[in-house]
Amino acid sequence: MFEKLARQFFHRPQCYAGLLLLAFLGQAVWLMKINMSRTNLSNEMEVLRITEGWKQWHGYGIAGAPFTDLHPNVAFSGDTAPTMQAVGIPGTDSAGFDTEHGPLTYLVSSGPLMLLPERVLHWQSGISWRWLPSIPFIACGLFLGASLWYVARRLCGNEGGLIALILYCFSPGILEASAISHARPEIIAAWGAFGTIFTAIAVAHTLYAPREVVLWNWRRILLLGVSLAIAIGALFGMIVVVPIALAFLLYVAPIRKRAGLVIWLAACGAGFVLLFTQYFFGWKAFIAGMHHAAFWTGSGEGLRVFGVYKVAALQLVRNCPLLAVAVPIALITYAGWRRTRYFGNTAPLLVAALFFALGIAHAQGAAGEFLLAATVFLYLFVAGILADLMETQYRVIVTACIVGLLGAYALWNLLALAQAARG
Repeated sequence: MFEKLARQFFHRPQCYAGLLLLAFLGQAVWLMKINMSRTNLSNEMEVLRITEGWKQWHGYGIAGAPFTDLHPNVAFSGDTAPTMQAVGIPGTDSAGFDTEHGPLTYLVSSGPLMLLPERVLHWQSGISWRWLPSIPFIACGLFLGASLWYVARRLCGNEGGLIALILYCFSPGILEASAISHARPEIIAAWGAFGTIFTAIAVAHTLYAPREVVLWNWRRILLLGVSLAIAIGALFGMIVVVPIALAFLLYVAPIRKRAGLVIWLAACGAGFVLLFTQYFFGWKAFIAGMHHAAFWTGSGEGLRVFGVYKVAALQLVRNCPLLAVAVPIALITYAGWRRTRYFGNTAPLLVAALFFALGIAHAQGAAGEFLLAATVFLYLFVAGILADLMETQYRVIVTACIVGLLGAYALWNLLALAQAARG
């Protein structure tokens, strides 16, 4: 039995992927350690996110819906703990509601601290436990990396899967979003968006099988609902993935549009229930949260300003410097070589372009979440194009160039981490 499982799940590609994810984990832990050695628990947004989550876990209201001073018996309630009025939270309305995020990020941040005694958790003495809030975000980074590898391998083969995962595992932007707990929690929304899009595509492909659609696909429907709840719970603006998922369902399986619509409605229903769960089944709090939620905070003005495009493009390069070289090569190849213009390459390119535009439109708000998600989809697009180039008669030369670029990219990131540790 064990040998059968080993043969099924531990082939060479899985081993390579596991080693790369271990490298990602090592870098994330190292970056977390560096950040902890340089800063104390004085970042007001981080403290507030933890305190709000703690408040909800212990029954003193819903995190960010609205922000309130904690119950006097709750941890972090010392005289010097930051309050909503002191912090001046971006994306908060006059009623004290977080209009951009649901309770999910607050609950995730404070989840590892839930069972520790309050006397240990006073925020001024957080040096003994302050690494704990980073654990869920690092886990999200690992899950997103594993998801990217799985999808890339299915679409582009083993080479494409490894290329996408190397780009991901040594990405400064991904590592920062996963390991620095006081950074804006962008990794959760990116994971939810990626999961939603490709779960919808996977579900659509199963519609060609001669089975009872809804009953057979209940696991994938539930997974799609979970992805929707994660994406929207982490950022209300990610509700854009709902119509995108429907569009892919209908496009991939045009002969089963009714079945696709039923699956989409079922997944939306599951996502709604799971989103409601994040409010601990409090109808009044949920309705109030949805009333104050800003599902669109963007503006078309940024789309008309060239400087905003430049800033957004630079952010993509900061997330992954190799994209400055890889994306132009991939775009030129895609435009000039008809063989590369198939669904597996076109879908991530279109979604990346859409999220890039949304990042520009949300330049004053949630640009980071959309641009990080765009970065992940660009990894998939670049990996697909490079995998296609490796199948040409110039395979040896192309492979050598790709290995050189990826090796230099990984080495550069490791050296940057080592230099950061020395200050």
